[in-house]
Amino acid sequence: MRKKTLLRSALAVLSLLILVLLTGAVYQFTESEVDIHKHPAPGRLVDVGGYRLHLLCSGHGSPTVIFEAGIADDSLTWSAVQPAIAETTRACSYDRAGYGWSDPSPRTRDAKTSAEELHTLLQNADVSGPFILVGHSLGGMYVREYAALYRPEVAGMVLVDASSPFQYKRMNPTITRVNEEFLRKLGYFEDTMPFGWPRLSGWCNHWPAAERDQRRTTECRLRPWITHMQEYKAFDEDSTEVLQADSLGNMPLIVLTEGAATTNDPLNSFGAMQKELVHLSTQGSQVFVEGGHMIQVDHPHPVINAVLKVIAEVRRLPSQSKF
Repeated sequence: MRKKTLLRSALAVLSLLILVLLTGAVYQFTESEVDIHKHPAPGRLVDVGGYRLHLLCSGHGSPTVIFEAGIADDSLTWSAVQPAIAETTRACSYDRAGYGWSDPSPRTRDAKTSAEELHTLLQNADVSGPFILVGHSLGGMYVREYAALYRPEVAGMVLVDASSPFQYKRMNPTITRVNEEFLRKLGYFEDTMPFGWPRLSGWCNHWPAAERDQRRTTECRLRPWITHMQEYKAFDEDSTEVLQADSLGNMPLIVLTEGAATTNDPLNSFGAMQKELVHLSTQGSQVFVEGGHMIQVDHPHPVINAVLKVIAEVRRLPSQSKF
């Protein structure tokens, strides 16, 4: 009798758990659909071979500025920068496959694939060069790969606290602990997002009011977190691809680095790697911006100024006429 009672209790608990999970899954799906309906893609969805990428272009003129977001981020990260650049020339941000309003991609999420998908996107959307590529964090490695594959199209570059191919090998042990915390966070969202817990817990409304609804639409769902993990796991392959690339020659290049000028102290491995980015071009220069890694969000004006400076330099180049 006791065994039957325990069995009934276990089945009751299991049934309740299944009911809760199903209810959460239905809630998550329904609310995600509501968000997409209320906040559709602000740009256009362009087919790149059986799946679509979201592209948002504004302004007119040449060269065209292309913004590339960092890992786990999308076109919204450039909201404070793109409008200012669009007053001077054409400016385009987009969502890599699996992020923002873009469809997921069946292809691997390494730098070469992302560069090829961006190239196809720009071709299919009739967006022509010359391009100034602006890459934040991991996006900095992606724009370097794009320049390696399609060098004649690229006239200038701005790297915003960009990743280095060496960073996980040369950073101090503190970074290892940060990465471990990062992986736990990814695992948490992959496990709980399908069942609506981040929504129920209030996490999906933690962004500032001005961007809350759009950020909830693009980030409060499972797909970007899966893509996030895929890109993270591809970092070693990205590094190999980027290290095989040639230098940028005399291409106008500005490297924005978070921190004080002492960040370039040779004893600071991050600073040394940022200085190496400056030397990718004989025309490279560096600007330090204190206040956190998300420079384009927290301090957009240095990014705007850097992009405008590169635009001016590109327009002075005789090679501009060949595009």
